[in-house]
Amino acid sequence: MQIIPAKTPDFVKIVFPNFIWNINTKSKELYLTFDDGPTPEITDWVLTILKAYNAKATFFCIGNNIEKHPNIFQTIINEGHAIGNHTYNHLKGWKHKAKDYINDIALTQSLIDSVFENSQVVNQKSSISPLFRPPYGKLKSKQSQQLQELGYKIVLWDVLSYDWDSSVTEETCLKNVTSAAVEGSIIVFHDSVKASRNLKYVLPKVLEYYSERGFEFKSIN
Repeated sequence: MQIIPAKTPDFVKIVFPNFIWNINTKSKELYLTFDDGPTPEITDWVLTILKAYNAKATFFCIGNNIEKHPNIFQTIINEGHAIGNHTYNHLKGWKHKAKDYINDIALTQSLIDSVFENSQVVNQKSSISPLFRPPYGKLKSKQSQQLQELGYKIVLWDVLSYDWDSSVTEETCLKNVTSAAVEGSIIVFHDSVKASRNLKYVLPKVLEYYSERGFEFKSIN
């Protein structure tokens, strides 16, 4: 059930100006993002589809999944996509003290940084300023403040696909994107098992739809 609108209202962006909601550009560029991976059942498929359209994306990875699936994580990096932090344990920020939340994020960031330091991709970093997306899109003001003091860029979204919601049909999921995404939109997908039904239907169609209209797909960096 869609409670939060697929298109983030402008007033929300005004109330929270320190978050990144979209990329300010007049060029035909879209920013696809994938949360919750790497996941063997779906991430490799996502990478294959992206490559077919010469598309770059940003993967907000869970630290625990990075540890469990290091080869897939390395492939994401090798193929030129950007990496963001999505906590180690997919924490709900409002249920945790700031110290515990920040420590969980720091653990994931140490994993990300370690892989980049050892990577053969010499012209790429995880990010000049590390990217972070809070699971569920929510965090406490103190958590947000501390993360920004540590140099993190907190990335939310302009368009929410609802691919993870089993009550949302494939067609509705597709419409959530194509009816709302414009130049500079940051779009949320999930490379998770739960989202795979909708994602496998929607992602190729989104790539085709916008490619035919002259759009490029870029990573956030």
